[in-house]
Amino acid sequence: MQIRIAQEEDLPQIVGIYNQAVAERGATADLEPVSLEDRSKWFRAHDAHTYPIFVALSEEKVIGWCSLSPYRPGRAALRQTAEISYYIDERHLRQGVGSALIRHAMEQCGRLEIRNLFALLLDINEASVRILEKLGFKQWGHMPGIAEIDDKECGHLIYGKNIRP
Repeated sequence: MQIRIAQEEDLPQIVGIYNQAVAERGATADLEPVSLEDRSKWFRAHDAHTYPIFVALSEEKVIGWCSLSPYRPGRAALRQTAEISYYIDERHLRQGVGSALIRHAMEQCGRLEIRNLFALLLDINEASVRILEKLGFKQWGHMPGIAEIDDKECGHLIYGKNIRP
């Protein structure tokens, strides 16, 4: 497996993997698939020198991705805090792809001047809770009952980690 900065030609595979998570109903709060057009602006907002998107490749195919996004953009005091998001192709789950992507992102935090990472996840997403805890993230917060997916209420967890050099 190779991990590199995402390129524009990776976007269709990134969107496809994300839409798998939408269909799964538990890995994202989106309820409808996103389009390439929807995600193009998001993709362009992730500059490789500030808030990159990383892709994991196997045999030249994107099998997972991880993005770092600004927290409360424009507020200078929060510049060193970023949200981490990650999604893995359903055919490559439980093969270490997610752990590798998150570790890679954490290793890049020094050069990106990011000192704090946090993830927002649905409290029904037990797989993400396990992977984040395994990598040293701690639960920083819980907003109970704020999401409804297919008539089922669930909450939002905030998991975070201080990444100081």
